[in-house]
Amino acid sequence: MEEEKIIVCFGDSNTHGYDNKTGGRFDKNTRWPMVLQKLLGEEYLVREEGLSGRTTVFNDPLHESLSGVEVIRPILLTHEPVSLLIIMLGTNDVKERFAATPENISRGLDRLIKKAQDAEEAFLGAKPNILVIAPYPIDDEYRETAIGNDMGEGCAEKSRKLPALYKTIAEQNHCHFLSATDIPGMENYPYDYMHLSPKAHRALAEALAERMKEYLS
Repeated sequence: MEEEKIIVCFGDSNTHGYDNKTGGRFDKNTRWPMVLQKLLGEEYLVREEGLSGRTTVFNDPLHESLSGVEVIRPILLTHEPVSLLIIMLGTNDVKERFAATPENISRGLDRLIKKAQDAEEAFLGAKPNILVIAPYPIDDEYRETAIGNDMGEGCAEKSRKLPALYKTIAEQNHCHFLSATDIPGMENYPYDYMHLSPKAHRALAEALAERMKEYLS
């Protein structure tokens, strides 16, 4: 029997499945990693590693344990052998309190990727296989919502610059790359203009399922 292919989904609230209507979490039939699991079938094991507020490398002065680079190694070793690591981060990095430019954020992604690649044993000696997803940019209207003051100024503008920068970083590190802006349906934001709707979760999962053979080849 062929060994199951393990896919680790490493992200923030949009991987955890934050439901901005309730403040809770979408159910397993809605969250994109679990939708992806159903689409791929029993030959795959999709592991959810999403945490609300997570950044690439920045330590949040208001909340603990949100820097992705500090936890990526143990997470990968927990799920070994990993066939594919999916990284979708950057939305929280644009918060005003981090005072990070888009270029700073892309350098944070670069550091995170290299940290993951250093955990080579999690991939059982194979070349680390990583997919970088540039998150869908924040809409300008976020500023007038309940999360506007927490996020601060300039978030939407910075987030729009990330896909092009992320693509360059992914290519330099020999990673797969996908921009959420290229997936039909991902623009479907509800209420706060930052978190994915159920339709957007489904759109992302379907796009990944269609490309999975390419990512694992």
